[in-house]
Amino acid sequence: MRCIVTAGPTFESLDRVRRLTNFSTGHLGTLLADTLTEHGHTVLLLRGEMASAPLPRLTQHYLPFASTIDLASRFLEFATDESIAVFHAAAVADFSPTAVYRRDPAGHLHRLTSPKFSTRDGSLFVELRPTPKLLPSLRTWFPAARIFGWKYEAEGDRVTALARGHDQLLTSRSDVCIVNGPAHGPGFTALFPDTREVQLDHPMDLCRWLSSQLSREDGPPPSR
Repeated sequence: MRCIVTAGPTFESLDRVRRLTNFSTGHLGTLLADTLTEHGHTVLLLRGEMASAPLPRLTQHYLPFASTIDLASRFLEFATDESIAVFHAAAVADFSPTAVYRRDPAGHLHRLTSPKFSTRDGSLFVELRPTPKLLPSLRTWFPAARIFGWKYEAEGDRVTALARGHDQLLTSRSDVCIVNGPAHGPGFTALFPDTREVQLDHPMDLCRWLSSQLSREDGPPPSR
C-alpha cells in the first residue's frame, strides 16, 4: 500500500538565528517508515529538518520540512483522493512566536523587531500564537486514506490520556489514534473509533502492528 509517514519536529522562528521547537528526534517515524518499506509497502517519509535520529536505512523517498506551514504545504503537495495510508507521527510545535516586546521602566511594553534580538535589551516578552492543527485537515486532503494520528500526553494519568485520544479521534476523523507519553506510561495504546484498544509495549512492536493493519497493495510513491 502507498504510505505517507511524518517524523521529527517542526520549528517556528523567533528571529533569523533562534527557533522554538520540541524534543522529538524523529526516531519512531523513521523506524515506522523503514518497517513499512521492509513489509512491502511503498513509503514517502516527510521528515523534520531538525530530526536527530539516523536517516532511514530502507526508505528511499524522503523529503524535509521545517515549520508547521511547511509541513502543511508538503501534505497539500501530495494530497490525493486515492486509497493510501497516512501516519502523522511528527511532533508539530503547538505555538509560534508572533511578536517580541521589551518592558520600559514605567512598565509599558514596546514591540521589537530585529534579525537577532540582543541580550542588551534585557528580559524580553514573547507573544505566542497557536499553530494550525494539521491532523483534522488530513481527512479533507486525503478523503479516502486510512489516517493514523498520535496523541502524546505529558500531564495527567493513563485514563486522562486515553480520554484525550478518543477526543482526538472524534475531532480529527482519523481511523486510529496512538496514545503515548508520560501521562500514558510505558508503551503505546492504539485506539479505534469503536472503542477497541490495542496495547503495544515497544516501538518495534508498534511499527510491526501498524504495518499489519494495511492491505498488501503495491503502487508507486505519491508523485509531485
